[in-house]
Amino acid sequence: MRTWGTLTAVCLGTFMLLLDVTIAVVALPDMAGALDASLSDLQWVMDGYALALAALLLGTGAAADILGRRRIQTIGVVVFALASAVCGLATGPTMLVAARVVQGVGAAAMFATTLPIIGATYQGRQRSVALGVFGAVSGGAAAIGPVLGGLLTEGPGWRWIFWVNLPVSVVAVWLTLRYVPESRGPKGRRIDWAGTAAFALFAGFATYGVIRAGEQGWGERGALTALGVAVLALVCFVGVERRSAHPMLDLGLLRRPAFVGVMVGAFAFNAAAFGVLPYTSLWLQTLLGMSPVDGGLVFLSLSGASMVVAIAGGKLLHGVPARITVGGGLVLIGAGLCCQAVLDAGSTWSALVPGLLLTGVGVGFVSPGIAGAALATVEPERAGMAGGSLNTFRQLGYALGIAVFGTVLISRMQDTLPSGAAHALAGGGAEGLRGQVPEHALHAAFAQGLNSASVLAGCVALVAGFLVLALVRSPKAAVVEPTAPPKKAVGARQ
Repeated sequence: MRTWGTLTAVCLGTFMLLLDVTIAVVALPDMAGALDASLSDLQWVMDGYALALAALLLGTGAAADILGRRRIQTIGVVVFALASAVCGLATGPTMLVAARVVQGVGAAAMFATTLPIIGATYQGRQRSVALGVFGAVSGGAAAIGPVLGGLLTEGPGWRWIFWVNLPVSVVAVWLTLRYVPESRGPKGRRIDWAGTAAFALFAGFATYGVIRAGEQGWGERGALTALGVAVLALVCFVGVERRSAHPMLDLGLLRRPAFVGVMVGAFAFNAAAFGVLPYTSLWLQTLLGMSPVDGGLVFLSLSGASMVVAIAGGKLLHGVPARITVGGGLVLIGAGLCCQAVLDAGSTWSALVPGLLLTGVGVGFVSPGIAGAALATVEPERAGMAGGSLNTFRQLGYALGIAVFGTVLISRMQDTLPSGAAHALAGGGAEGLRGQVPEHALHAAFAQGLNSASVLAGCVALVAGFLVLALVRSPKAAVVEPTAPPKKAVGARQ
């Protein structure tokens, strides 16, 4: 029981933190109305969480190696729960975004320890099974989020999408303390504070610059300054990592085509598959007048397909090369997104279903196999760095995807709507525009903007899929087993 208790504990925490990446999607219009939030506020509600998660994953992973993975996992769940409570109590967009950032800090501590705990607890076939369950949970959480968010938003209210985390967190802490054995990384490990800070600055300013450019234009001074700071921070990060004795990311791994291919695939996976969903949800509710539950159920075609394929694929695709499962899945996601770009002024929700189904099939192929694909590109002693890098690229892709696709949406809508109307419409303010702009024009503008965002996301997924097929040449999407069993007191990092 202790063995499966460990898997239950870490998967419960992972399910909860990944659920919060997408659960707010269908609640955005209600949040905008209750908190008087703008489109940029709504983007930051989604991105603040994802950015904190991405920026701190590798740093908290190093801290867990030193202080103990179970300890950091427990602290992460507690921080996550407290921040969730504050999210539900938010009285304005600034308070909500700040609490979402703190939520992301707790989520980073949880996520950074999940794969190392699995690696320290399971070996051989048990490890493959555990990773398969973990992959299915990860994909299912991200896809189910909009459906559950719709039920909670229309039922007790949008604040409950955060408060529901509180009882789950209590169970997760109890399971962690009872069943998860303590483990640490190799002795002599140090936290790369400079690298963590530089990466956080890069991710934050890059996202801010893109969002600001969507509001003010790409030539606006503030947007250019933010993007310039992001470039400078990235240069500093590379310099720090090259000179650090304990880098959070060994840049030598970037000389391995397979590693680069998997990281590109991870970035594009979350960016493309989930980065357009917030704007699709806004279209469904503000233009078509659907309820949060009905809007969430539209995404059931994606989540249902992904879960069925992930569960079936775990058995049927065992041993299939990672380049096929991950690369082929990304190609399917790209094709599905392009199939969604068929909207016009008279379209209804049913126009999205074929594309969402195809996207869901692709998600079901990628989710279970991408973790094993990342681990197969490195030696066992670097598995923790590979797993942390994978999750970092995934969340960074999601954050930048929301920012970039939102900018494309607004830019396309501005071609046909009066000044300022595009931001109001995309931010859920359709009611205030209906007396100023013809209804047909509002529907046409949003449909064109969403089509453009979907096509760009589809292209990102297609390019990444073909790169994975070309670069990832490891024979199997499986874990590289250590040549000797780990010492009792020191668990393998993955």
